[in-house]
Amino acid sequence: MQTLIGYVRSGQPDLTNRQMALLMIVYMTPGPHTVRGLAQTLGVSKPVITRALNTLGTLGYLRRVRDEADRRNVFVAKTSIGQEFLERFERNIEQQDGVGRRAPKERGILLQH
Repeated sequence: MQTLIGYVRSGQPDLTNRQMALLMIVYMTPGPHTVRGLAQTLGVSKPVITRALNTLGTLGYLRRVRDEADRRNVFVAKTSIGQEFLERFERNIEQQDGVGRRAPKERGILLQH
């Protein structure tokens, strides 16, 4: 509970669960990431992913990159702003809950990317 309160008080943009899940998938799992692949992973339609990407793109957290080998394909890529957002989010969780209670895979997840 305190983690969520801390997040709200931080002044960071409010993201939906879907947007946060999308952001974390892109940053925590190997790419390349496509709209189709992200839709399959989350079990939602491509338009749902597109709407979430529009918001995350406006915030500067993710960006779309056209595949040079096949211009029809568009990849979803990380940004430094998105990296900073997730690092702040991670620090907030650590301050509220303590790193020790997190699963080993979740500890320092952003440092490896």
